[in-house]
Amino acid sequence: MNLSIKRMQAILVKDYKEFSRNMAVSSMVFLPLILAAVYSRMGVDTVQGHFMSINITFSVVATYIQCCLIAEEKEKNTLRSLMLSPATIPEILIGKSMLTFIVTILIVAGCMFLAEYNPSNLSIMIVALLLSTIFYIAVGTLLGLFAKTVMESSVIVLPVICLFSLGPTSIALVDNYPILKVVEWLPSTQLILLAESLETKFSVGDLVQPFTIILLWIIVTMFATVIVYKKQMVDE
Repeated sequence: MNLSIKRMQAILVKDYKEFSRNMAVSSMVFLPLILAAVYSRMGVDTVQGHFMSINITFSVVATYIQCCLIAEEKEKNTLRSLMLSPATIPEILIGKSMLTFIVTILIVAGCMFLAEYNPSNLSIMIVALLLSTIFYIAVGTLLGLFAKTVMESSVIVLPVICLFSLGPTSIALVDNYPILKVVEWLPSTQLILLAESLETKFSVGDLVQPFTIILLWIIVTMFATVIVYKKQMVDE
């Protein structure tokens, strides 16, 4: 499969122009940075505390911005033109994700810097953060394909913010409310469990479950995204 770098770069440039003009969307990138700075000044030095701002970044930057970019294409009736262009599905989906990917990585790095979070094994954590970024962007793309307007995308993304960003905080209540045990399978929770494992004497076995669960979430979400995308290509 040959990918056209020029086509993907063209989509990236177009998205950047749209993103920079929409202050309501672009201003969201500052929220996780402010949260990380506040947590740092409060003396929060736990893994879960550090990952509050990181998981917020994934939801309000990776998912929300990506959802808005896709929804804006639909609102302006340019997504169908893009679908019917010579660009292939991978070129369009990758191109539409490049800006969000770059911005998310920069904000995550900024949050880690402001929170003074230094993982014991940076290389493993980087891989986990990159995989998580891919997952949340895929979720944003999927939601954007369902949203009809940018305003609607702002609403449809709220459950993701609540579930994936705030879900891990429910872990402490699992003993009292067994039904909350399902939050342990969230990619955001697995990311925290992975980070906690890295702070101890971990083995390869400790890494298998978090990475496997995150990868499964990525595969399922990307599969659903491609199906919905292809369906919208033939919808009247």
